[in-house]
Amino acid sequence: MSEGNQNNGENAAEAVNSATDTNGSAKEAEKGDKEKIDIYLRPTGNAPIMKHKKWSVEADKPIGRIMDFMRKYLKLDAEERLFLYINQTFAPSPDQTVRNLYDCYNTEGKLILHYCKTQAWG
Repeated sequence: MSEGNQNNGENAAEAVNSATDTNGSAKEAEKGDKEKIDIYLRPTGNAPIMKHKKWSVEADKPIGRIMDFMRKYLKLDAEERLFLYINQTFAPSPDQTVRNLYDCYNTEGKLILHYCKTQAWG
């Protein structure tokens, strides 16, 4: 009988822990904490290699903002072009959000973007 009571106590503790987790998540969302997604930037072809390959980006950022950041980071001239590809197959529209692309094309919890200075795929 005491074993049954112990199991009921464990189940109650699990229920309290899951309720706390749910409430904690709701409180974090209320604070306005922005969700971040890990993206990996991999060079292709003649693209310069970036020192940092992994970046945490706000989920609501459009890919165009990432391209602008990369242009500055790589110190590209205004006439030099930069191409981004998802899964080495297609170039996303600059107004696509990181969240949308992550939801559709993430690989093991990360979004992999290949970049180059000349058109490679698609």
